[in-house]
Amino acid sequence: MNLPPFKLERYFAKHEFNTEFLLCSSDCEAMSIADLLAFEEGAAEKLQNIWLGYTESQGSPALRKEICNLYTAIQPENILVHTGAGEAIYLFMHAVLKENDHVIVHTPGYQSLAEVARGLGCDVSPWLAREENNWGLDLDELSRLVRSNTKVIVINTPHNPTGYLMSRADFDALNKFTQENNLLLFSDEVYRESEYDPAVRLPAACDYGEHAVSLGVTSKTYGLAGLRIGWVATKNKKIYQNMASLKDYTTICNSAPSEFLAEVAMRHRQKLAQRNLEIIKHNLSVVDDLFTRYFSLFSWSRPQAGSMGFPKLLKGDAEDFCDDLVRKAGVLLLPGTMYDDTENHFRLGLGRKNLPQAVERLESYLSK
Repeated sequence: MNLPPFKLERYFAKHEFNTEFLLCSSDCEAMSIADLLAFEEGAAEKLQNIWLGYTESQGSPALRKEICNLYTAIQPENILVHTGAGEAIYLFMHAVLKENDHVIVHTPGYQSLAEVARGLGCDVSPWLAREENNWGLDLDELSRLVRSNTKVIVINTPHNPTGYLMSRADFDALNKFTQENNLLLFSDEVYRESEYDPAVRLPAACDYGEHAVSLGVTSKTYGLAGLRIGWVATKNKKIYQNMASLKDYTTICNSAPSEFLAEVAMRHRQKLAQRNLEIIKHNLSVVDDLFTRYFSLFSWSRPQAGSMGFPKLLKGDAEDFCDDLVRKAGVLLLPGTMYDDTENHFRLGLGRKNLPQAVERLESYLSK
């Protein structure tokens, strides 16, 4: 298969480790191994005694048991652990799709959610999130997109990059539609548990039935990207087995220390999520103030969940703006063109502690 360059990842490869302020990060504030181990008495000693041999391909039993606590109807045998969410996306697409299948993908979105299917020879239709609808999706439009050869609907909620959170009524209807039309639903839920109001948190799609596969990861809500641990949860045994078999050709198994640290993290995930939500909510107040004062330069649809938003630049070109900002001020924003957005948006990250300093530097740049 032929895959084009991953535009977002290549952009970060160029800038991420030599720019002072990353004001567009999709993940939340990380922590040290020592800080994570401090959540649990005896964890540091257990880490030192980890056996550095091969691990179970599907993920350690202890880790899978902890991951199950995210769901209501999922058992450890329904969890398949991967090296990050990217591997899980790649293997899911290979496990369920063949050439000339049709896939409907929530757009804009993380490139691999559509590009891997295209690389397999599938026809991909965007299910477009529209800013005039607060980045919402139209279920009537979905029904018009479905064809006789449609195989999968791909959804991401809470959404990267807009922070959109689908309503419970729409999510229920989406799952019902998928089941009634004998389709598969791949639900990217890597920002779940980062809702600003826990009352509007959606159930996981995998808890609705065998039609659905839920994607999770330690990187986003929990701020532990360096662990490189992701997973899928599904009651669909065929999909699970196909993905497990394909994993033998990629990573085979995961890092033993990472799996143990992820196990500790998932046991204390509510503390991690709350820590990062406090950072996000503080940063939102800073950003709201900025956009209120610069209303003539930016428009801002406030996110409902997650660690990012998708503002619009009202004057000039967003890609030129981001390029000039990083060169002159050392502040990195992500132009929406990395998502094939043509409406002059850019991604703004909300999950890092140094956002107030980054915004101060941004405002100094704007004043000049």
